[in-house]
Parts: sequence; C-alpha cells; structure tokens
Amino acid sequence: MNKIPLKDFFKNAEKTGYQLSPDGKHIAYLAPFESRMNIHVRPIDGTAETRVTSVEDRDISGFIWGSDSRILYMRDFGGDENFHILATNIDGTNDNDLTPFDGVRAQFIDELEDDDDYIIVGLNKRNPQIFDPYRLNIETGALEMIAKNPGNITSWMTDHDGKLRLAIATDGVNESILYRKTETDAFENVLTTNFKETLSPLFFTFDNQYIYAASNLGRDKTAIIQYDLVQNKEIEEIFSHPDVDVTDLSYSRKNKKLTTISYNTWKRQYHFLSEKRAELQEKLQQQLQGEVVLVSKNKAEDVVLIRTYSDRSLGAYYIYDIKSDTLKKISEVSPWLKEEELAEMRPIKYQSRDGLTIHGYLTLPNGVEAKNLPIVVNPHGGPWVRDNWGFNPEVQFLANRGYAVLQMNYRSSTGYGKAFWEAGFGKWGLEMQDDITDGVQWLIDEGIANKDRIAIYGGSYGGYATLAGITLTPDVYACAIDYVGVSNLFTFMETIPPYWAPYLAMLHEMVGNPNNEEDNKRMKATSPVFHVDKIKVPLLIAQGAKDPRVAQAESDQVVEALQKNGVTVEYLLKENEGHGFRNEENRFEFYETMERFLTTHL
Repeated sequence: MNKIPLKDFFKNAEKTGYQLSPDGKHIAYLAPFESRMNIHVRPIDGTAETRVTSVEDRDISGFIWGSDSRILYMRDFGGDENFHILATNIDGTNDNDLTPFDGVRAQFIDELEDDDDYIIVGLNKRNPQIFDPYRLNIETGALEMIAKNPGNITSWMTDHDGKLRLAIATDGVNESILYRKTETDAFENVLTTNFKETLSPLFFTFDNQYIYAASNLGRDKTAIIQYDLVQNKEIEEIFSHPDVDVTDLSYSRKNKKLTTISYNTWKRQYHFLSEKRAELQEKLQQQLQGEVVLVSKNKAEDVVLIRTYSDRSLGAYYIYDIKSDTLKKISEVSPWLKEEELAEMRPIKYQSRDGLTIHGYLTLPNGVEAKNLPIVVNPHGGPWVRDNWGFNPEVQFLANRGYAVLQMNYRSSTGYGKAFWEAGFGKWGLEMQDDITDGVQWLIDEGIANKDRIAIYGGSYGGYATLAGITLTPDVYACAIDYVGVSNLFTFMETIPPYWAPYLAMLHEMVGNPNNEEDNKRMKATSPVFHVDKIKVPLLIAQGAKDPRVAQAESDQVVEALQKNGVTVEYLLKENEGHGFRNEENRFEFYETMERFLTTHL
C-alpha cells in the first residue's frame, strides 16, 4: 500500500466551488491564495484568471453571483460564525463589507435572481436571538427592514417574485407556518405542529398560489408534497420512498417545471420529473466516471456546470453546452489524489441490542484482508444529521495508514424516518451510545476487528460520543480522539449561541432539561466530565478557542480533570479557530498529531 503524504488529504483544493454567472459568460470558483480559499473569476471561453478577493486570515465560507458583474461572499472572523456578507466586482474592484456590524450574523434569504441591485438578507442586528429580513443594496450596502420579527420567527421565505410571503415561528417545541397573500397583508397562522412533525416549505408553485414542501405529517418517512396554505391541506404527494426521507426538490426557473427529486439510501439516488432532465443525466453519466451532479446553470439554462465525485475521488468540474452538445473539462478538484490508490467505502448494516437496524459504512485499507484489523470508530457529529457515501479525507487518510474505519448512523440520525429520529431523544450516552458500541461488537464478531486495537474518534457530537465511549464503556477502546466535543451537558446548554435560544425548549426535549429532576440525574450520569475517573486510555483533544457552539470550557474541564488523575492527555487548542479547524496549517497540525497519537497508542 502506497503511503500518501498527509498534506495531500487535507490541503486546500486546487480549484473548487465553481458557479456560472447568470449570463453564462463567466465562471467563479475558490482557489488558494496565501493558503486561504479566495474567489477567482475567468471567462467561460478563456483561461485568463482574475483573483477578486485577497483574504489572508481565514477561508471565504461561500459565495453567490449577485449580478453578471458582482459577486457576494460570506466570511467570519476567527471562527466565531458571525458571518458577514461582502461584495466585489468581477475585476476585483469595489470590494466592501455590506454588513459591517460587530457580533452580528448575516444569512441569505433570497438572492433575487431577477434583480441585479438587491438581495434579501436576515440579520440579528436588533436582537442577537432573532433575525429580521432586510432588503440589501449590493452596491452601496443600504439596508431597509422589510418586516419586523416579533421574537418567535426562525426563518422567512419569499415567492418567485421575491415577495416575503411565508415565515416559520416557534415557541420552542411547536412550529407554526405563517402566511400572507401579499406583502401588504398581515401574516396569519396557517398550521401549528409539534417540532417532531415536519411540514417544511421548499418553494412556491410557479403561480405563487401553493407551496411544495417536505412533509412527514401522517407518515413516518418525509415525502415531497404540494400543499394549499389557504385551505390548510395537502393537495398531492409527489414522491416518497419506503425506507428513507425525501427532502430535495429541484426545478427549472426558465421553464417553470419541476425537474428532479434526489434522496439518499446508501448513496444518492434520483427520481426525475422531467424527461429532458432525465435524458441529460443519462447522457452525462455515459460520458463521465463516478457520480454526476448538476451544480450550476445560467439564466437561459443552455449552459450547465457539472461535478463528478465518488467515494475515492473529489472529482472534477465540466461545462456542458446544451445547444452545441459539447462537454469540456474545466479542472480537477484535487488532482494529486489518485482514485486507484484510495479505499472503497462500503455500505454495511447491523442490529442494535434492542433490535433496530443501524446503517453505516466500512472502509478497509487497500490490499489488506478484512481480518483482525486495527479500527478507528468514527461517529458523526450533529447528532441530527447522517453520514453519506462519498469522499471523506479523514476516512481515506486513516485507511491509507492501515486502519479500517467504521461510520454508523446511530439512532437519532436523520434520513431514516420520524420513529428512528425520535428513538434517540433523551438517549445521549445511553441507547445512542449503545448503537456505536454494538457496531464495535459487530466488527469483532465478524472477525474484522482486533478487539485490543480499537480507537474512537469524532467531532462535535462525535466528540461527545468519543468521551462517552471511554467513560461509560472504558474497556472497549485502546485510545480516543475528541475534536470540539461536548463533555458536560449542563454547560453545553448554558453556552449555546444566542440565535439558538428559540430552540432551547426543543433541545431540552431532545437532549434533556437540567431543571427536570429526572433529566438532571440522567444528564449527570451521561456527562463524561463527571466520570473522568473511569478514563484509563490515552486521549487527544482538539478545540477552537472561538467555538460558539461547543465552548472551550467543554474541553478545558476534561483536560484539567485528567491531568489531576495522571492520565495521558494531549491538548491542541487553537486561538484562531471555532467549531472545527478551517485554516490549512491548523488542519495539518491536527492530523499530524492524530497520526503520531494513533501510531503510538494503536
């Protein structure tokens, strides 16, 4: 097995994030400058590149086209997640911060594709806990508030004409859809459901009368439906799947037609609603290797940007001209990684001790028999997300170093229906943790794992699961790596970002309420910080000092307690990072430390 240099897995992509301008004449993308991902622009039919941003302290988080000549981008400072919206011309001139407010987080509400001068954004400027919608001039930065959040609205939605017509409100555990026929009308409550039930508006129908939504009302698996907000009833189910939730729906703005539904079983699947779109997918799939995704198109929808990917490749970008039927490669994302040298990510499933089917992925080192291997167990963060099939640099790095990697979608992972999601409520450190331990036992029973050489590593909730693993089941693991993980469920609840405050009652139901005697007892029993005396294996902890979601104190508490107990603990703290290490040099240091740690202890 060829040992690939560590930096090849974790360095910035050569070029990525391509997007077509509305007129289809330019493409913008992210590429490194001074080790930071910055925006570059080039003509679609030329090669002359212009770097239009020069950020040196932190990667640009993302961007959109505001018009044919102006790009809007987002960035935070030091990892605090208070994102600003900035704008630059495509020649790099007139680069300015449109939301230059300290301690304020900006979010996009509507790009207003038919308006070259304005977008609609949300800002928690007036109250850090809630977002008001503003019309923002992308040249001057002039702001006009277009509605005032009464204090309970968590998101806003426009119709196809850019009119603010819909809002989602919460009382902490119940969500309400508020609707108005025109912008001069008052918002009225249409429907209130418990947060466990979903009617999630996706976009309006093309006549702006009804909505398309992802809904699990009256069903376990979320389906794509059409809904009448005036009559407050489902009009029709458009698509559902018996095994997994379906939440993604795409459309043609030009033709005013639905085109594609995508969903994840063990990998991405498609259901096409447009014959033309289905034919395009088939044509591209025949010409390109791996999975094929349409990522961007011009307003005329006759030029599209395509990306390929797989479990062993970050793929490449292509331009396809529909009129001339020509496909042209633009760039590979990480050309230094060779697909044939990387490891296959295989779907697996096993039974939990109480009879649930747990789905996941197993990645084995290339050219090695699946027998008696050292294992890195890698529970995902969230926890209310899921692992998917695709390229994962951490997994590929670990497999290249000779470790098998187990990822599992433990109960409360999303995508497998309402009942599976709810099965993890109040179960941090309990059944959710058992699902991880049961995966380890499955590997041992199958003969794949060497029971004495199993490590656990995870970030955020995965970091919590790591700490829970070595405190609640201290004999299972040989060593552990906690990356920005929760250690104390009480302080975690006390230090959430202000804009999470509307969801606190929901968090209490999903995780636990410290003010409830029974919950309090359970939270203490499942908070690793109170059980560090059980830890007897080496531990590595990595933490960002500006993390707004899992505060530095979560890691400090564990390190301090372990040092008192004389247990080996390494602590990598970065002052210029937040919830995860974004800066390239910090990523390198973290994974170099991880490699040394695993080599020593596994």
